[in-house]
Order: sequence, then C-alpha cells, then structure tokens
Amino acid sequence: MYLGYMYLDPLYIFLVIPAVIVAAIAQANVSGTFGKYSKVRNARGYTGAEAARAILDANGLYNVRVERVAGNLSDHFDPRQNVIRLSQGVYDNATVAAVGVAAHESGHAVQYATGYAPIKLRNAIVPITQFGSSLSIPVLLLGFFMGLQPLVYAGIILFSAMVVFQLVTLPVEFNASSRALAIIEEQELLGSEELRGAKKVLGAAALTYVAALLVSLMQLLRIILRFGGRRRD
Repeated sequence: MYLGYMYLDPLYIFLVIPAVIVAAIAQANVSGTFGKYSKVRNARGYTGAEAARAILDANGLYNVRVERVAGNLSDHFDPRQNVIRLSQGVYDNATVAAVGVAAHESGHAVQYATGYAPIKLRNAIVPITQFGSSLSIPVLLLGFFMGLQPLVYAGIILFSAMVVFQLVTLPVEFNASSRALAIIEEQELLGSEELRGAKKVLGAAALTYVAALLVSLMQLLRIILRFGGRRRD
C-alpha cells in the first residue's frame, strides 16, 4: 500500500525520478563508451592483465595478484584478498578500454598501498553504511506509523550515512582514474590518441558515481521533506 503511494508521491515524481533517469543515461553512456573502445586494439598490444601487472610492479606491489572474474564490467580491487579481479573482456583483451579499466583498478591498489586518506575514511564507514542500508527505511516507517518522531529522525540519519559513503566514494574514484591515466602515460602503455580514448572510458565511469550520488541525495531530500517534520495523523 505504502509502496504504491510512494510512486504517486509528487516529491518522488519530481525529485527522484529525474535523478534516476540521469543515472540510467550515465550507465548507458559508460556501457556505450566501453563498448566502443573495447573494439579499438591498442598499438602496443597490452592486455588488461598485462597492463595491471606492469603498473603494480612499477609501484612495488608484487604481492597483489591479478585474476580473471566472470561478468561484464565486474572489475574491482579486493583489498582483503589483495587481488585485482578483471572481467574477461578486460583481462584477456588488448584494447584501449581494457588498459584503461585495468589501470583504474591498479590505481585503487596504489591508493591502499600509499594510505590515501579518502579510501581509509570510506573503509571506516562501511559498517555504518551496511547497517544503514538495511535498516534506514524500516526504522523511518516504523517511527512514522507509530508517531515516534525520534525513530523517524534515526531512519533519516541512517539513510544519510549511505549518502556520505557515496560522497566519499567520489574522490576515491576520481583519484584512481587520475592515477591510472598518469601511469598509462608515464609507462607509455598507450599512445596519445589511445590515451584520450581511455580518458573517455574512465570519465564515463566516473559520471555513474556522480549520478548515483544525485539519486541518493534526491531520495534523502524527499525523505526529509516527506517525513522530517511530520507525525502520522
């Protein structure tokens, strides 16, 4: 009943839905840009796995493994296992997109190795974020329907933790991309024209994080406007 009302809520329609549309466009853009440069073979013949290994070794990170993982654009660095996992389209392919993505994930490994402050902060708030993501809406609705405003505020605070996490994620992702592009250029993994293609791939990926933050901010604004100062009648 409440879910049906939510989608008819003018605040949802005018705040959240436009942000969701922006996020969908950003996701389509990254898929299209990655697809385009996944068809452009790089002149030096580096696969994603080889590029990642070269970058890690150049930074003394010989203990970080590079492995293949299933999925499309499922590439990530796992600091707990000390491994970079690259999707098959990145791991095995010697394309501009593959080198760009592999370099980005290597950038995350370098961030951890150098003690980059924003990534430390992001890791520190992960438990709060996981807690907030599962309990924020139930706590908010329980407070609203029981007329307990302190519970409503608690739900808003829990939801805000997720927004803070996404906000902290932005500098982490942008910094990893800047590190990646600088290393690619320094080690001459790509030519100048190819580097511009890698920059477009990483730029498109970065915009998805901006769009995700926008969605969360609009959801938070809607929650505050809808529940922040009201009790159930």
